[in-house]
Amino acid sequence: MLRSLTIRDFVIVDRLELEFGAGFGTLTGETGAGKSILLDALGLALGGRAEAGMVREGRERADVAAEFDLPEGGGLHDWLNEHALAADEGAVILRRTVDAGGRSRGWINGIAVTLAQLRAAGEWLADIHGQHAHHALLRPETQRALLDAHATAQAQAAKVAEHYREWQRIARLRREAEADSASSARERELLGWQLKELDALGFEPLEWDELNAEHSRLAHAVGLMEGADETLAALGEGDVAVCSILRHLDARIAALADIDAGLGDVRELLSAATIQADEALHALRRYRDRLDLDPQRLAEVEQRISTVMDAARKYRVTPEELPELRQQCQARLEQLEATADPARLAAAEIEARRTFEAAAARLSAARQPAARALSAEITEAMQTLAMAGGRFEVALEPCEPSASGLETVEFRVAANPGQSLRSLAKVVSGGELSRIGLAIQVMTSRSSATPTLIFDEVDVGIGGRVAEIVGKHLARLGERRQVLCVTHLPQVAACADWQWRISKAERGGEVLSEVTPLGAAARVEEIARMLGGVNITATTREHAAEMLGQR
Repeated sequence: MLRSLTIRDFVIVDRLELEFGAGFGTLTGETGAGKSILLDALGLALGGRAEAGMVREGRERADVAAEFDLPEGGGLHDWLNEHALAADEGAVILRRTVDAGGRSRGWINGIAVTLAQLRAAGEWLADIHGQHAHHALLRPETQRALLDAHATAQAQAAKVAEHYREWQRIARLRREAEADSASSARERELLGWQLKELDALGFEPLEWDELNAEHSRLAHAVGLMEGADETLAALGEGDVAVCSILRHLDARIAALADIDAGLGDVRELLSAATIQADEALHALRRYRDRLDLDPQRLAEVEQRISTVMDAARKYRVTPEELPELRQQCQARLEQLEATADPARLAAAEIEARRTFEAAAARLSAARQPAARALSAEITEAMQTLAMAGGRFEVALEPCEPSASGLETVEFRVAANPGQSLRSLAKVVSGGELSRIGLAIQVMTSRSSATPTLIFDEVDVGIGGRVAEIVGKHLARLGERRQVLCVTHLPQVAACADWQWRISKAERGGEVLSEVTPLGAAARVEEIARMLGGVNITATTREHAAEMLGQR
């Protein structure tokens, strides 16, 4: 669940540090006090859209951090480990900043992440139902996603989409092979000839540097030999040999150092110089023994360099790029050969379609019982939401194969007794849509594994006894999950386990949002305000206390 939310310089919030409890909690207050701003801040931490207008006037950046309990089960835990984002103490901390220019950055457990990673983690932790969620229910893709979530078949749906794309990819290659067989044959022939020529060249990635080094050595062999001979004579083979002189001087200083210890440093330096000179002499002798004039080898190396240069000029690349060019030719030839046989591609297309259809059939089998169950649950909920006798159905209609499977998903409703079922988008009024939408969100949330559920004024358009029923639905949901709800309805707020009042206050010439946790007496006053408006009477307070006592 959500443990805490820290907000800095976000819209009209200067600094808030909020600690959240378990169960069902409501955020109430006057219109415009900033109730939804808190949920907007949380949505930003969960990977929502960032805008420059989120930064409080006159500040450089907005900063939001949300700390959650790490959900039980391996899903998010494994994901965090896979991305090297795990933290100790069973917590997950999401942080997001937005600067005055609209640029944002995100962190998970103190490690910088991409927005996509922040969203991925957020999907494991919280599910936000916004004020316009009811209208989103009119979209076919939303209805399909809700059904798949209710059936716990999201992974199956993703696999079906993947198999469909693969089937379509192979079908496209087959069509291209049938249409372009002649041009493909010409390109394959050209690539085959180029590969044969590059293979005959046999040029390896490191060969160019080695060729140039050997050519330099062979071309300058005379000068290298003369320089080596001259140095050898000076070091140890001439009349005045440096190594012999150093050995003599080393022995002389060693004898003197035995008399005067002050010569110890000189002795060490001279001894080291003598050793290094001897090592240089032996190394130079070995080098000189390997040196020889080899005009034939020089000619061979020059011919090889010329051949490589000719090939590089022909293919308009540098000599170093010839091995990479060969790999590219090989890869392209393999690609063309893979698509050169329409018959073979047709067989692969049939196999890909079978794979898709098998996965889609399994998805359909998972959707059907979930559709029946969800239909019954929403129908039952409608009876308590001022739509007695109404019916709800998740209709699955066969369709042409697509990335979403073998059927369309459509929510249908009959809001009154005797009416026929029709598409949700065509038959409901605004109030009916609000009630049905809330029932759908509550029912589908029960099957969700997300530990924190957030409802942002989704109860707009309902009231009276229906509002009380909605509050009880949310309270029951809060027995298994953490539920947060922004509401204007006293009936809903009275059903909560805890309640915060959001208000605005002027400080230092600025209007800022404040959050006040409400105790028992303060809750009575807040519920009374929600019931009675400006003038709160004793009767209103009694009514508020009675509503709270009914829980």
